[in-house]
Amino acid sequence: MPELPEVETTRRGIAPHIEGQTVTDVIVRNPRLRWPIPDYLKQRLSGQVIRSVTRRAKYLLVQTDAGTLLVHLGMSGSLRILNEPQDVQKHDHVDLLFSNGIRLRYTDPRRFGAVLWVDDNVMEHDLLRKLGPEPLSDEFTAQRLYLSSRGKSQPVKTFIMDNHVVVGVGNIYANEALFKAGIRPDRPCGKISKARYERLTESIKETLAKAIEQGGTTLRDFVGGDGKPGYFKQELAVYGRKGEPCVHCSTPIVEIRLGNRSTCYCKKCQR
Repeated sequence: MPELPEVETTRRGIAPHIEGQTVTDVIVRNPRLRWPIPDYLKQRLSGQVIRSVTRRAKYLLVQTDAGTLLVHLGMSGSLRILNEPQDVQKHDHVDLLFSNGIRLRYTDPRRFGAVLWVDDNVMEHDLLRKLGPEPLSDEFTAQRLYLSSRGKSQPVKTFIMDNHVVVGVGNIYANEALFKAGIRPDRPCGKISKARYERLTESIKETLAKAIEQGGTTLRDFVGGDGKPGYFKQELAVYGRKGEPCVHCSTPIVEIRLGNRSTCYCKKCQR
């Protein structure tokens, strides 16, 4: 599943090609995604100039004077810039054509993504208005995590993956950040000290920033806006490494299930 670094990598990949360009056509081949693509999308978007491409959590916001195109990549979606015509494949559901000859293609084999239109303030949309802070923003602090966790018994891993607490800390990066911070993923979040949350906050920021810098994580379905895979997987310390030696102490990495997700950690380095 594309996580925040993959979405940010996609944003950075497509923005220079479409910002300032006019939409000349919208082709919807299959509107049946997680939520139906509105049948008025072509009418709203055609003729509009793309003012900016931003991101909130794992949502891409393609903003125009008339409203905002809200895009989510779901479990297997991708957005690619096409400089030349390419044959349409089975899962190529939407194309946006631009005045500079560029084509932005939305592909989604599993169709769990979304392509929606918002006329008004997009930040007040039901999908966005209750989200927590961005993990790389100044609003995301150890103090905030510490106070939010008091009195809670849920595992710290599922706590930091809660989008109401902080957005964009998906499964892969939660595993990696907790390893860097030396915290067991199953430790009750309410019993972690503020000092340890200081380290965890720093680790989350470092992990996500590095993943963005390297283009996201190479997963089976993910490619960036230029069609190339990400390159962060080669540096994963625990995720997907069950039974392999810890990069710090050589203790075999163990795997458990938390929140129905695969969770890997080192019993010696994480406490």
